[in-house]
Amino acid sequence: MSYQIQQDGKFRYLEKGEGRVIMILHGLFGALSNFDGVIGHFSKTHKVVVPLMPLYDMPITKTSVKNLAKYIEDFVDHQGYNDVILLGNSLGGHVALVYTLKRMEKVGAMVLTGSSGLYENAFGGSFPRRSDKDYIRGKIAVTFYDPAMVTDELVDVVFDLVSDRGKLLKVLYLAKSAIRHNMRDELPNYKMPVCLIWGKNDTITPPEVAEEFNEFLPDSDLFWIDKCAHAPMMEHPETFNGILDGWLKQRGLV
Repeated sequence: MSYQIQQDGKFRYLEKGEGRVIMILHGLFGALSNFDGVIGHFSKTHKVVVPLMPLYDMPITKTSVKNLAKYIEDFVDHQGYNDVILLGNSLGGHVALVYTLKRMEKVGAMVLTGSSGLYENAFGGSFPRRSDKDYIRGKIAVTFYDPAMVTDELVDVVFDLVSDRGKLLKVLYLAKSAIRHNMRDELPNYKMPVCLIWGKNDTITPPEVAEEFNEFLPDSDLFWIDKCAHAPMMEHPETFNGILDGWLKQRGLV
């Protein structure tokens, strides 16, 4: 699916559809294509917005989850959005949590899938061997239950990224920032409804992470997808959309 990216000052973003805003926050290696199913489905009933977060554009000393959340804060204020439904995968979920903690009045609901913020086995635990595509393929493979999801195209994208030393350093900084910023003590402060959609076979943010989110978030519902790992919206888009669609209707968030 091809997208028309809008540019407004420092902000680059996709905006598609009309209605209540569903804002998607992508992960560390996130691409718009990861959310094809979500964008196509929910833009029929909502305004789907995907800000392109400046993962590799911030100064190295400011490359952190906190500063990504500040970018989202500036973006939401600039656009004038209110009562937003935030949907975050992996690092994007963590950014959603940090932003929402500061600007509760702007967020009507959150959807977290494979979110960091408690515990995660980060991609960037060490410097990958940048000349070895098989190594990169293996690192990507843990994201999915189905090995067929690890396409040559996806390997090439990640390989090119980690072959750029500047971008690789920022990947590592962001991964370490996420690990350091544990949000367990803050979870009871989130009063809005939260939908947790988790892969039963996630090894990056394992099932116990979802259970802990569900236990300590005051108003959350946890849904599992079987034979699914860290990116449910990619591996099982129809199931993911069905769960989220039903939850939004149940919660009156349409």
